[in-house]
Amino acid sequence: MDLDLLTRVHLFPVRHHSPRTTAVLGRWLEHVKPEVVLIEGPCDASALVDVLCDADTRPPIALLGYRTDDTPGSALWPFAEYSPEYAAVRWAQANAARALFIDIPVGVSLALVPPAEAEVQETAPQTQSPPEEEEPITERFARERGYRSFEELWEALFEAPDWTPEGFRGVLLAWADVLNAGPRQDHHRWRDAFMARRVLEVVASGVPPEKIAVVAGAAHVAAFVAKDVEAALEARLPAAVPCAVTVIPYSFPRLSEQLGYGAGNRAPHFYQKAHEAKCDFRRATLEVLIDFAGHLRMRGFTASLSDVLEAYRLAVTLSDLREKSAPGLDELREATIATLCRGDATHVDSFLWKSVVGHQVGRVASRIGKNSLQAEFWREVDSRRLPRTDSPETFTLRLSNEVEVGSSVFLHRLRVTGIPYATLAGTAQQKVTPKEAGAQAALTRVRESWQAQWTPSTDVALVEKIVLGDSLEAVTTRVLQEQLDAARSTGDAAEVLLESVITGCAQTLGAALRACDAHASTDVALPSLASAARALSGLVAYGTSRAHTAMGDEAVAVLCQKTFSRALLRVSEACACAPDAVPEVMDALRTLHEVALAQPLADKAGWLVAARGLMHSGTVHPSASGLATGLLYLSQELTEEEVAKEVGLRLSLAVDPEVSASWLEGFLRVNALVLVKNRDVVKALDEFLAGIEPERFRQTLPVLRRALGVLGSTERRYLMENIVAVRRLGEQGRAVKTVLEEKDKEKLKDMSAELGKALDDLDDLL
Repeated sequence: MDLDLLTRVHLFPVRHHSPRTTAVLGRWLEHVKPEVVLIEGPCDASALVDVLCDADTRPPIALLGYRTDDTPGSALWPFAEYSPEYAAVRWAQANAARALFIDIPVGVSLALVPPAEAEVQETAPQTQSPPEEEEPITERFARERGYRSFEELWEALFEAPDWTPEGFRGVLLAWADVLNAGPRQDHHRWRDAFMARRVLEVVASGVPPEKIAVVAGAAHVAAFVAKDVEAALEARLPAAVPCAVTVIPYSFPRLSEQLGYGAGNRAPHFYQKAHEAKCDFRRATLEVLIDFAGHLRMRGFTASLSDVLEAYRLAVTLSDLREKSAPGLDELREATIATLCRGDATHVDSFLWKSVVGHQVGRVASRIGKNSLQAEFWREVDSRRLPRTDSPETFTLRLSNEVEVGSSVFLHRLRVTGIPYATLAGTAQQKVTPKEAGAQAALTRVRESWQAQWTPSTDVALVEKIVLGDSLEAVTTRVLQEQLDAARSTGDAAEVLLESVITGCAQTLGAALRACDAHASTDVALPSLASAARALSGLVAYGTSRAHTAMGDEAVAVLCQKTFSRALLRVSEACACAPDAVPEVMDALRTLHEVALAQPLADKAGWLVAARGLMHSGTVHPSASGLATGLLYLSQELTEEEVAKEVGLRLSLAVDPEVSASWLEGFLRVNALVLVKNRDVVKALDEFLAGIEPERFRQTLPVLRRALGVLGSTERRYLMENIVAVRRLGEQGRAVKTVLEEKDKEKLKDMSAELGKALDDLDDLL
C-alpha cells in the first residue's frame, strides 16, 4: 500500500451532524473541485447516491442495512441536511463529480456486532471510539477548559466561530490526534486499512490523486495523514453476512438520541435553523425564541415580542461573558427560563424543548421503491387516517363498524408481528401489557384506545419482516403458525386461536382449532383446559365483529362443549394438589364457573355437581373447597342456611385451624362483601376465631392474615357491624345511656373496654 500516494489526495476531516463542518466543507470542495468524492459510508450503498440526491428526498433520512438470512440484525447510517457526508454527496451530484462510499460493506458491519446486539444498530461515520469509551476523555477535556459538557465545548469552539477551510481542517486534525493518542479499538484500525485500499483503487483506475477528495471522520483522516495505516489489518475483518441496503425516512427525535456520535444532535431543529442561516447562531437563537413565545401564547401564557428581545439580549450577553462567539443551546435555555418563563423551568422541560429537538420526519423518493410490507403499511396508515408522525398520538376505534374493525385488525397484526407502531392503551391512557392487549380481552372490547407513533424502527421492522411473507397477513400467519407449532397445551393453542381471530388470519384459525381439539384429548392440566374453554366460549359469544374460519362457527361451538366437558373430568384430581399449585387451580375453577353461567353451550349442571363435590370433599385442598362453596352461594345454588352450616362445619373446633384458615381463604376470594353481610356466616367465623387457643392462633395467624387480607374498607365495616350484632355489643352500648344518667363512670369504662377489645382484636387480625 503506497501511503505516500494516499496523502496526495485531498483529505477533509468531518464530524457528523455538524452545521459548521458542512458549511466549511462546501467552501473547501468549491476550492478543490474534485472529480471524485469519496465519503465514509458503507461501500455497497454507493448505488443509492441518486436516491439520496433525488429532488423528492427530504432529510432526515438513513441508510438501512439489514440481514437477509433470517437472523435479526440491522444498522442505520442517519443523515440530516446539515450532515457533512450528505452535503458531500449533494455537492458531487450538483457538480458532475462521482460520489462513492468507501467504508466497510453493510454485511461486514453487521458481522462485527453479535446478533443479540444487532437488532437495530444506529451507526454513523465515526470520528473516534464509541461513546462509552470516549466520554471520559471528552468530558474531562471540556471540564478542564471550564465547560459543563463536551457538547457545550463543541458549540463554543467548533460550531459558532467562523472558520476558514484550512483552519477548520487543522483544528479537527489536532482534535483527532488528541483522541487517537489513546488506544483505538481494533475494528477502527481495520476500517482505516479498508478505506485506504478503496482510495488507492480509485487512483489505480486512472483518476489523479489531486482530483480526489476524501470526506471521512477526523480519526480516520488523521490516521491517513500520519500514515498510521497497516494494510495487513484489513484481513482481520469478518466475512460479510447476507444482507441488503436501502434508504428509509428518519426523524429529528431519533437524531437527538445520538449524542455519542458528534455535535449537533442535542437539538436537530435548532441546528437545522443554524444551517439554513449559514451558521449564524445568533439568528438561529432569535428564531427559536420567537417559536418559544408562540408556543407559550398558544397555551395561554403571556410572551410578548419585547420578552423575546430581552431573552435574546440575555443569551448574547451570557455568550459574551463566557467568551463565546455566539449563543449556544445552554445560553438559549437559560435566557428562556429567566425571561419568557419568569424563572420557572417547568415549561421548558415539559413542552418548549421539544420544539428545539423538532418533530420533522424525512421522506424518500419513490424511485427507491418500498417493499410490499412498507407499501401496505403506508397505504393502510393513509387510507385509515392513522398517525404518521414521530410523536405519540392517541385515538379511539369503535368496533361497531367494518372500517374501524379493519383498522383494529391492522394494528393487531402489527402488534403480533412485533412491528413497533401502535400500543393499546387502557384507562387514563395507561399502556396495557402485551397479554392484555390481545386474546380474550380483545374479543370483549367494543372500543379500543391506541397510542401510535411512527419511528425509524417501524420501517426497519417492515424491511426485516419481508423474509416472513410479502403481506402483513402472511407475516402474521407465519408468526402465529410458529407459536402454534411451539404450543404444548390446550391453553397455548387457544391463545393462538384467539389471536388468529383478532388478526383475521383464517389459515391459522383452522389449524388452531384442530390443535385445540388434539391437545384437549390428552391435556391433564386444569388451568390449560379452563383457559381454552374460556377462549372458545368467548369466540362463540363475541364473534360478531371478527371474521371466523371457513370451518364455520359450528366447529367452535362443538369444540367449546367438548373442551368444557373435558375440563370437568379433571376438576377433582386437579384440586388435590400441592400448595404451590393452588393459585392456578383456583383461577381455573373461577374460569369454569364463569363459563358455566355465561355460556349456554357449557354443561352448567355438570359444573354444579363438580362444585358440590369439591365443597363436601375432604381430600382436595381446603382452599378449593372454600372457593367452590363461595361460588355456589354467590350463584344462589346454596341457601343462607346451607352456607352457614357449611361454614360452621369447616370452621369448627374439631378441624385443624390451619385447614380451616385455608378453607376460609378460598371462601372469601369469591365475593367477600356478600359473604360478610351474612350474619350467620360472620357468627361462625367469630366462633372459629374466638375458639382457637392462643398458641395455635399465633401459628395460624399468617394464613388468617392472608385469608382476611382480601377485605376492603367496606367489607370490614360490614364485618364489624355483624360482629357487634352477634356479640350483642349493641345492647350493652345502649346501656351506656343509663350508665351516664347514673354517672357511674366505672361501669362505663367496663362496657367501653369490652367493646373496644372486640374491635381491637379484629383490627389486629386484619
